[in-house]
Amino acid sequence: MTGATKPYNVLFLCTGNSARSILAEAYMNSLPGGRFKAYSAGSHPGGTVNPHALDLLQTAGLPVAGLRSKSWDEFAVPGAPRMDFVFTVCDNAAGEVCPIWPGQPMTAHWPFPDPAAFEGSDTEKRAVFLDVFRQIRARVDIFTNLLIHSLDKLSLQKRIDEIGYDPAKAI
Repeated sequence: MTGATKPYNVLFLCTGNSARSILAEAYMNSLPGGRFKAYSAGSHPGGTVNPHALDLLQTAGLPVAGLRSKSWDEFAVPGAPRMDFVFTVCDNAAGEVCPIWPGQPMTAHWPFPDPAAFEGSDTEKRAVFLDVFRQIRARVDIFTNLLIHSLDKLSLQKRIDEIGYDPAKAI
């Protein structure tokens, strides 16, 4: 982990890096205090950010400059930011073999439904994106309020795993 003066680096992974991981990156980076620096990437990035994700972020008053769909390979090379945490945010990325991350960051799976896969009117799509964004915000808020520096590694791992736990899918 990083020291008290350096922010924790967090990488949000998804397959296409066009919606969920982008929303998580933008939201975490908007939080005050500078405790976290968020990034996002995909195993098979689509190359563009979903326009509904950009619209939602702009409507929420969050910065979108610099957001782009990119490969997770960018974060597994020498000179890349060293990650403290890596969270997969979609089912596809959770089942894929991830690169070996320098520094052995803590990892967890926080699944969210794919709003980009929803078919319907623009109004319905916006509602689905907003619902997923609310879920992302809730999990990020829980995570960022953890007293990371006061938890031992095993306790911290348990807590970040619990954040993504969905009892409905455990049956």
